[in-house]
Amino acid sequence: MATDMPVSRMTMIQALRSAMDVMLARDPKVVVFGEDVGYFGGVFRCTEGLQAKYGSQRVFDAPISEGGLVGAAVGMGAYGLRPVVEIQFADYFYPASDQIVSEAARLRHRSAGDFTAPLTLRMPCGGGIYGGQTHSQSPEALFTHVCGLRTVMPSNPYDAKGLLIAAIENDDPVIFLEPKRLYNGPFDGHHERPVVPWSQHPAGEVPEGHYTVPLESVRITRPGADVTVLAYGTMVWVSEAAAAESGVDAEVIDLRSLWPLDLDAIVASVKKTRRCVVVHEATRTCGFGAELVALVQEHCFYHLESPIERVTGWDTPYPHALEWHYFPGPARVAAALKRVMEN
Repeated sequence: MATDMPVSRMTMIQALRSAMDVMLARDPKVVVFGEDVGYFGGVFRCTEGLQAKYGSQRVFDAPISEGGLVGAAVGMGAYGLRPVVEIQFADYFYPASDQIVSEAARLRHRSAGDFTAPLTLRMPCGGGIYGGQTHSQSPEALFTHVCGLRTVMPSNPYDAKGLLIAAIENDDPVIFLEPKRLYNGPFDGHHERPVVPWSQHPAGEVPEGHYTVPLESVRITRPGADVTVLAYGTMVWVSEAAAAESGVDAEVIDLRSLWPLDLDAIVASVKKTRRCVVVHEATRTCGFGAELVALVQEHCFYHLESPIERVTGWDTPYPHALEWHYFPGPARVAAALKRVMEN
């Protein structure tokens, strides 16, 4: 952790805003834009106050056109800027798919390195907020499948700021997914309990200045000896709660950077524990967990003492009325932990 600068208690929203503030001040090539991100400060207020501080040529509103947002950002990146684009909800990225896949992800390769697309696409993702099927999706697997994209998902304010600064400074296009259920505090899946704010949690301590969290690096949030749990975003907190409630000595790994992936750290942990559970909120079939299972199977087959378990969302649109039946809560994760130990 960066310790050579003042530290403040921040929510994830404030940490993300601080990252953009630092980079706008540090690099005149950084611009921030999207729907309502300027004067209004964004639907979740992540960019609040930045337009007043840096002006409407650095932080500005854009029309409701995701394809236009990303297309403009690709052109800006090719001409030397470092655009940071907010798509209000990850569910809305689909109209921009062609620009993301065919242009941003391919530009470096098809120009033989003459041009890059150093853009960062910020997208609030995930459920747990009663957003229904069009405001709760977790589309990370659609991005990890695309060569040329980096896909990142933080689980706490410190990582959120450090990863976002690293993403903005990176010369590749970065899909930066923000679990909106974690914006104001950690969430262990127990929706019936009061929310713990980041101001009362150690992970809410964030350095005020410039620092980075390396892309392609995992964080072991809970050391353990019996089973490795691979998770990211909100599911990191759910997995920690499940381990505590089940009594299983689980080692919980926060992937942080989904792709490229810190495979060496994953392999080392699974070879140590000899068991693995993969947890994500997205739908099960062809979710990113399937890739994780395949990688663990390929690299750790002779060390495994139990079949790998997956705990995921269901293969349905995200329901509104049955939110907590869909959401992979600690009870489902704990049951998977017990199954791998019994096997």
